[in-house]
Amino acid sequence: MPALNFPPELLLQAQGVRLAFFDVDGVLTDGGLYLSEQGETIKRFHILDGLGLKLLQRAGITPAVITGRDSAPLRARLAALGVDHVHFGTEEKRPAAEKTLAALGLEWSQVAAIGDDWPDLPVLRRSAFAAAPANAHAEVKAVAHHVTRAHAGHGAAREFCDLLLIASGRYGQLLEAYA
Repeated sequence: MPALNFPPELLLQAQGVRLAFFDVDGVLTDGGLYLSEQGETIKRFHILDGLGLKLLQRAGITPAVITGRDSAPLRARLAALGVDHVHFGTEEKRPAAEKTLAALGLEWSQVAAIGDDWPDLPVLRRSAFAAAPANAHAEVKAVAHHVTRAHAGHGAAREFCDLLLIASGRYGQLLEAYA
C-alpha cells in the first residue's frame, strides 16, 4: 500500500491528464541563479524530480518544459531525462504551450502544469490541473489547485508528478517495480 495520499477532490481534478508542463527556474531548480567566475550559469537539480519526470513518461503522461532561460546544463539535464517537448528562452509561455498541444493533438482539459511566478499564469489558468511549489509567488499559489509541501528544487516537481501518477491509477504499479 503506497504511503502517499492526496485529497480525493485533487485526484479527481487531475484525472485524464496526458501532458504536464513544467517551468524550470523556481520549479525544477530552487530559483537561484548561480554564476561561475566566467559568468556561466550553474543549475542545481533534485534527483527526486528527475525520476518523477521519467515515471510520468512510463505512465503515458508527456512531460514538457517551457522556460524563459536557456543553458547547456539545462539542455543536458532535460536530454538525460528524455524530455522531448521543450521551449527554451520563451517569455510568452501560452503560445509555446499551444504549439505543444497542437503537436500532440491534445486539449487544455488534458493538461496539468506547475509554475512559480507570473509568466507561468497564462498556462496555469488554462490547465485542467495547476500546481505551485511551496515557495511560489502568492499570485501563482492563488490560482493553483495544489500547492506542494516541498519547495522548488527540493522535490516540489516530484510531489506534482506523484499526484498525477496516483490520479492516473499507475502509481501503485510503478511502485511495485521497485519492490
